[in-house]
Amino acid sequence: MKPTLLVLAAGMGSRYGGVKQIDSVGKNGECLLDFAAYDAQKSGFGKVVYIIRKDIEKDFRERLFDRVARNFDAEYVFQSHESLLSDEQIRLSSARTKPWGTAHAVLCAEKAVKTPFAVINSDDYYGREAFEILGKYLSEMDAYSPEHSMVGYVLEKTMSRSGSVSRGVCTVKDNKLESIVENLKIYYEGDKIISEWPDKKVELTGKEWVSMNLFGFSLKAFERFHSYWDDFISRNVSA
Repeated sequence: MKPTLLVLAAGMGSRYGGVKQIDSVGKNGECLLDFAAYDAQKSGFGKVVYIIRKDIEKDFRERLFDRVARNFDAEYVFQSHESLLSDEQIRLSSARTKPWGTAHAVLCAEKAVKTPFAVINSDDYYGREAFEILGKYLSEMDAYSPEHSMVGYVLEKTMSRSGSVSRGVCTVKDNKLESIVENLKIYYEGDKIISEWPDKKVELTGKEWVSMNLFGFSLKAFERFHSYWDDFISRNVSA
């Protein structure tokens, strides 16, 4: 059973100032998603599904999708403000401009996903080894396993001495993920690695496990996503 790669590519790009998921970074015009699709296919994934916005469809097809689809089983679905909402919920939330978030995006792709799946961002480079590790795990698991997974990275290997990064710092016990705490500003201060908070600075070792948002799920995860989404929408959109 070959797993599916699910790519979150419907972000607004407001801080970046454009549609960064399809901007070229390679010498032949490749974007980061070209590398992700190639590495995933070489690592045993059988399909890639992109979640995009309707307004970037034309550019998305021209600059990425049509090229990938010639060599890989590929599909894309749309995420919009109205996706998964009732008419009444659409009316009540019409003033909202912020996207609904990751769980909503994944649920928009549920019908296109038939096997255990990985979820990635569209603006990170993950590396072949990460896809190989996760692809092997997902291909060997039961399709409805109650266990899920995350590929972790060593913090200092994900940083540059220029500028700061945002990372989810993980607590791991007995090879199990216990928690992820989002650190929004991590940077080098001389030879020290500092996580800056509104009221303090915390020195890190650089050896911490961090999340780059490379997760693996069985199909059973959709049950939890639906539960989370239904609770969220009932608390945030009501008459």
